[in-house]
Order: sequence, then structure tokens, then C-alpha cells
Amino acid sequence: MPKLLEGKVAVVTGAGHGIGRGHALELARHGAAVVVNDLGSTIKGEGKGDDAARVVELIWKRGGRAIADFGDVGDEGDVEAMLARAWEEFGRVDILVNNAGIVRDRAIWNMTADDFDLVIRVHVRGTWLTCRGVAQRWRAEAKQGDGQVYGRIINTVSGAGLLGNFGQTNYSAAKAAIAAMTQTLSLELASIGVTVNAIGPGGLTRLSAGVSGQAEVPEPDERDPETFDPKDPSLCCPVVAWLASEEASYVSGQVIRAIGEHIHLMGGWTERASVSNHRQRWDATKLGSLFATDIFGVRAPGLRLGG
Repeated sequence: MPKLLEGKVAVVTGAGHGIGRGHALELARHGAAVVVNDLGSTIKGEGKGDDAARVVELIWKRGGRAIADFGDVGDEGDVEAMLARAWEEFGRVDILVNNAGIVRDRAIWNMTADDFDLVIRVHVRGTWLTCRGVAQRWRAEAKQGDGQVYGRIINTVSGAGLLGNFGQTNYSAAKAAIAAMTQTLSLELASIGVTVNAIGPGGLTRLSAGVSGQAEVPEPDERDPETFDPKDPSLCCPVVAWLASEEASYVSGQVIRAIGEHIHLMGGWTERASVSNHRQRWDATKLGSLFATDIFGVRAPGLRLGG
């Protein structure tokens, strides 16, 4: 049986541990060659390490192909070097999975500007830089060919960005920005055949365990494949593999949460309630009852005749 991603080339950022590691292993299992990117820093973004190399070793042992990249996704030069090497090593990139991230959780009255800036840098700037890098290359390839390329971008969002979470004004802002970026990129890249979606995973990871003070958590490859654990964050990885495949060519601009045994299609910002002033300027002194009745629904409007 042919594999779902046979012959494809993927770049996965933040793939040294947790969810990103699960993505890299899952994509490789389905036949993709993988560029495993990870700076090897702590969950707070400090230091460097060779975590990516261990994941590459796992992939090769399982019969796949992979190379390690230790670059910083927030650094423009590092991102360009990573993508240039991917194209040089494998001839192209078909799939980009943006998973790199850090946390610096504090209530806003205790959070420093550096805590905010670094989280935004890794998540938002890092996602944008890698997306821009592949978009520029794919667009050039499309112009040289028939106007179409095979391109899949899967970005990582979070319930913190979609629903809010105490102590994470930096992280939630970053993840909400990535959701908006995903939708805009899906519009910009549609003409050349590229799909852009976002995955919202859940579960116990190195990041969540470190913040909560819980004990060390197992990596995806260290878990018992025969046991279902709803807190296993790699349960979302098959969804990412499918989004990266030919079968998902019709799916773009979507935010999908995959947590435990559940898959949720998120609806995004919609117009839950609307009122019109019929081409007249609003009067602030008269808005109170309108918001209470027609917008927020906290007060019964009463009987209305003829209107």
C-alpha cells in the first residue's frame, strides 16, 4: 500500500520534543523526508541543545529519512539557512509544520516586557518567517511552471488563543495572531494551490508540565502504542499528516482542534447578533437598552408592535 506522504518533504519546527516530535515521527511514518528543526532551548527559550538530532536518529532507525536543524525560528538568517538546506538536501519542500514555541506565564501585573516580546518573537515572528520563506520559493516555482505547486502549511494554535487563559496574555495573543495569520495566508496562497490550516492540539507536554510543576512527561515515542491516554498530545499528529496529504487539497483556512479522541472544527469570529440604525448616527445615551436586549440578550425586549 502506498504511504500517505510518500516522496514528500516536510519541515517541522520545534520538533525536538512533545507535539512537534510526534509530528515529525508521524510524517516520516507516512513516507515524508523530514527536516527536524529545534533550537534545543528550555521551555522558557533559554539555551541551546541537540534535541533535533535524537529525533533524526529515531526516524532513520525506523527506515525514514531526516536531517536535523538547530536554528532559531525567530532569526531571519537561521530560517533562510534552514530552508536553503532543505531545498539543497531534498530538492524541494512540500509541507511546513510550525510548532516551535515557548512559554513565560505570569499574570499581567507580574509579566515583564521581555516575557511578552520573546513569546511573540518565537510564536508569531517564527511562524511568519518560515511561512514567508516557503511562500517565496513556492511562488517562484509556480511562475516557472504551470502556476501551481504542492504546498501545505499547518500552523499551531492553542485553546489559550481561541478561548483565553489566565496568566498567558503573551501566549494567548501569539496563538490568536497565528490563527488570523493562517486565514490570511490561505487567501494569499490559494492561487498557486497551497493550503494553509491550523491545528489546535491538547494534552500533557513538556511546556504544560514545566509550567504546572508536574513530573516529567513521556515523549510520543516513549508511550505504549496499545494504550489510549487522552492526555497524549501526539493524538493530534495523524490529523496533521492528513492535512499535509493530497486528500486534504480542498481544506484551507481552517482551525481544527484535535484533543484526545475528539476533533473540533472551530468557527472563528462570527456575527452572533446584529442591529441597524437605518443610516442614522448612533446616540450613545440610547445604546444601553439596545445592547441589553438585542445584542447581549440579558434583558427581555418586551412586546414590539409594527417593527
